[in-house]
Amino acid sequence: PPSPHPPPPAARGGGGPPVCRGGAAPGAPPDPAEVEAAVRDDTALVSVMHANNEVGAINDITEISRRVHARNPRTLVHTDAVQSAAHLGVHAGRLGVDLLTATAHKLYGPRGAGVLYQRAGSPVTPQILGGGQEEGRRAGTENTPAVVGLARAAAIAQARREDDLAHERALQQRLIEELPRRVPMLGVTGPHDLDERLPGNVSVVVAFVEGESILLALDLAGIAASSGSACTTGSVEPSHVLVAMGLPPELARGSLRFTIGRGNTDEDVDRLLEVLPGAVERLRALSPVPATEPPPDWRPWLDGSA
Repeated sequence: PPSPHPPPPAARGGGGPPVCRGGAAPGAPPDPAEVEAAVRDDTALVSVMHANNEVGAINDITEISRRVHARNPRTLVHTDAVQSAAHLGVHAGRLGVDLLTATAHKLYGPRGAGVLYQRAGSPVTPQILGGGQEEGRRAGTENTPAVVGLARAAAIAQARREDDLAHERALQQRLIEELPRRVPMLGVTGPHDLDERLPGNVSVVVAFVEGESILLALDLAGIAASSGSACTTGSVEPSHVLVAMGLPPELARGSLRFTIGRGNTDEDVDRLLEVLPGAVERLRALSPVPATEPPPDWRPWLDGSA
């Protein structure tokens, strides 16, 4: 699926380089062959998320890197590993990328610190000029406490990875199996195979109700969730990621995302399964749109056949 971050205006044609954005197939990560086919002689950079934060799709970055470099050795490959670093672990050399980015707070570390891996010899120009800090890649005084916190958080994540993975997968599977049973006309979005899905990610769409309304009801019950990407929360538009996957825009407005982490428990899942069905039922009863039979183009997304 595409990134939750649309290109800035300059990159969309307001003076910056041309940008080609890839599409997405329902429930599947991008095809490495299609990414390769989009590479031209003048392509400077290919950027693909390692794992999508909205629907949890894990992308085959190793194969994408191999194909892109074979087609144009001058093209740099970047992957956004913000989501995958905590849950899956990343090895830039094995992924074959030239550039990799990650962040501390997704590793339970401090906000305000990040990682940029840059393969030796990659021709990248610093965007902040001045001093020679960080080997000339970014000028300015380093935030040493945040850097130390990031390193410690990464070490803890590495030591706990297998335990965290088993814990998150178990709770994730419970929700993916139980939510469609408990809530009528609710469908799971993203890969159906958990091996192809980010651990802890549970994304769904609920027919005939706005995701933001459900969030308010859950918040009153002490349950934190999001509608679409945290980067676009508050937007009145449906998730462009879901729409790019083929979801009808009106159905995409009912999107919800639950993220399970290290501190969540079986009791948290029980609480969500107890609260959500009643919240959806109440909101549908208040809606002027009758929650009866979904339109034909909604059904594949609600019955899991999309």
